[in-house]
Amino acid sequence: MTELKKKFAEKALPLAVEIRNFVKENADFVLGEFTVEDVYAGQKGIIGLLTETSLLDSNEGIRFRGYTIPELRQLLPKVPGGTEPLPEGLFYLMLLGELPTYDDVLDIQANWAQRATVPAHVFAALDAMPITTHPMTQFAIGINALQTESVFAKAYKEGINKKDYWDYTYEDVCTLLARIPVVAAYIYRRTYKNGEHIAPDPKLDWAANFAHMLGYDLNEFYKLMRLYLVIHADHEGGNVSAHTTHLVGSALSDPYLSFAAAMNGLAGPLHGLANQEVVRWIKDMQEEIGEDPTEEQIATYIQQTLTEGKVVPGYGHAVLRKTDPRFTAQQEFAKTYMADDKLVNIVWKIYKVAPPILENTGKIKNPWPNVDAHSGALLLHYGFAEYEFYTVLFGVSRALGVMASLLWDRALGLPLERPKSVTYEWLKKTVEAKKANA
Repeated sequence: MTELKKKFAEKALPLAVEIRNFVKENADFVLGEFTVEDVYAGQKGIIGLLTETSLLDSNEGIRFRGYTIPELRQLLPKVPGGTEPLPEGLFYLMLLGELPTYDDVLDIQANWAQRATVPAHVFAALDAMPITTHPMTQFAIGINALQTESVFAKAYKEGINKKDYWDYTYEDVCTLLARIPVVAAYIYRRTYKNGEHIAPDPKLDWAANFAHMLGYDLNEFYKLMRLYLVIHADHEGGNVSAHTTHLVGSALSDPYLSFAAAMNGLAGPLHGLANQEVVRWIKDMQEEIGEDPTEEQIATYIQQTLTEGKVVPGYGHAVLRKTDPRFTAQQEFAKTYMADDKLVNIVWKIYKVAPPILENTGKIKNPWPNVDAHSGALLLHYGFAEYEFYTVLFGVSRALGVMASLLWDRALGLPLERPKSVTYEWLKKTVEAKKANA
């Protein structure tokens, strides 16, 4: 048993007992009420999930185990002489709730490197797809193809005690995290680089090795990939990809099936595909206005977008009511490494003029940029122009958070997720009856 797995067991198993006792003692405690609007608004804001890894505050932004993104950039281990945190360290933090040492991160890197060999049939499944298949579709297929290696699925078929679910889930989680960068890079090179694949380099950290396999062997890009994979890793449990992992995993689907389902959700334009849409929107604006639009021209184009009944991609958030700290982290990175980049400066101009325009519509609760508003410009600066692949990068990062969370689900013994649904007729009669008795 690895040291990380041992530490997780020491934390998770006693906490599972504590939570079961807490629920038993407080089962009838009322947390709140819901309204008719809540039923039709996607259950936004209704507390119904337990997620240990992160918490999203509408005013403060995301906190990973209590730490803000600026704090993580300062406190998480870095490569010697590095400036950005290592994603493996964030996984350790989300799993255990404590900051890792650099040696802890090296242990994870070594363990994942041993697990990183992808079976040949996974590549064969991808190669059977048309080259025009969207990268996110290929990614979901590749993850499903990896499912043949699930030790949880094999153990469950043979019969295991519920208290051991977490053990086999742990093994699947670590193997999945080790292999998905290889699968993602294979998809990228297959789709955009004539199938000229690059072997992994086990001497590199997880993020740098991913960049290497993609074909971007530049120290600055390694730094960007470390930052990117940290800030996109988790966003509490209610977003589509995290919630899907909870939901599918609650049926005791193994981590591969759960994560593949999550990636199908991430591929939606209202979730992870938004980073792709931001780049398209800016490119369309440049074609119509010019390569270097003024703030006034950008404001006019935003108004035109709204008049046409479209959204300004990269702006707004279901929970946040301020500028996304993940946007700010990327902006700080850009100020350090690419302050004169034309596209980056357009992003900053949009940031200056868009919020007041959106706020003045009176229809938008959060007129501020989210994480997707900036990420594409950073990638394009380094020549990473295949923006249909951007959501796959998002998916590789999101695996860290949702897999850590799924492991906690199994350790805590969380049950099958089964919310109650009602018909409109039931809702109408219930409201009418309460009004009549008021």
